[in-house]
Amino acid sequence: MGRHTFSEKNARNESAKRKRRIVAAWQWGLAVVVLIIIVFPIYWMLISSVKSQEEILLTVPTLWPKEFHFENYLNVLRRGNFTRYYFNTAVMTAGILFCQVVTGVFAGYGFSKGKFKGQGLCFIIVLGALMIPLQVTFIPIYIMMANWGMSDSFAGLILPEAVSPYYIFMLRQTFMSIDDSYIEAARMDGLGRIGIITRVLAPMCKSTLFTVTLVTFTNGWNAYFWPKIIAKGEKRRVLTVGLAYLKNTFGGQETMNNHEIMAGAVMAVIPVIILFFIFQKYMLTGYSKAAMK
Repeated sequence: MGRHTFSEKNARNESAKRKRRIVAAWQWGLAVVVLIIIVFPIYWMLISSVKSQEEILLTVPTLWPKEFHFENYLNVLRRGNFTRYYFNTAVMTAGILFCQVVTGVFAGYGFSKGKFKGQGLCFIIVLGALMIPLQVTFIPIYIMMANWGMSDSFAGLILPEAVSPYYIFMLRQTFMSIDDSYIEAARMDGLGRIGIITRVLAPMCKSTLFTVTLVTFTNGWNAYFWPKIIAKGEKRRVLTVGLAYLKNTFGGQETMNNHEIMAGAVMAVIPVIILFFIFQKYMLTGYSKAAMK
């Protein structure tokens, strides 16, 4: 009887192990499929950027270039003023990032640790702003920027994005997870409100700051709609708009330049990819801390 029970236990254990192996195999298979779906467009962009136009237009696409044409990148730099586009994009992104960090940190502190009348209502309004896209409000914003003489200027590119409801929400949630005893101890040491924010709360929320900063940088670097509207000429044109004009250079002609467009796209996404790989370890921690409250 005991021997029979022992055999049944072994059989159940083997069956459970077999099921776990099957589930793990399915999970790995699904993960590989999702990875291929995500990575393949990036891979295709990279190899297309060093192909010739003729090879890109082949009926049967090639998964590896027959010949490498690295001169595509030089042609992009010659054809469009991409040095100027890079500079404009970097200045715009840095300005947006600085403004959103300052406003986000102080507003997040006010909504989490401050006490004032109408605090809940104000925060609801901030959350409501998350659901309003720029395409809904760009006409009054554009009129306001034009009346202030900020058309085709860095100020016009930066100011409409100077405050981020998403940044405020994330930092408010993270600040709420910090015990008030740290703030009281800082006050006992003689720190004022700014000192508490910059020397106590901000260092303790480093992972969240990295997370929202990376998201803000990506959004600013990839911005297209507003820079397309407010920047009238090449003087303040950014990378995304420059890529669109690179495509339009050959519009309606027999000769296309898909290979150069791909090269320009690679040049545009390199900074975002580099920053993602540097700071990716902070992202999961930042999101988990923000979700604690």
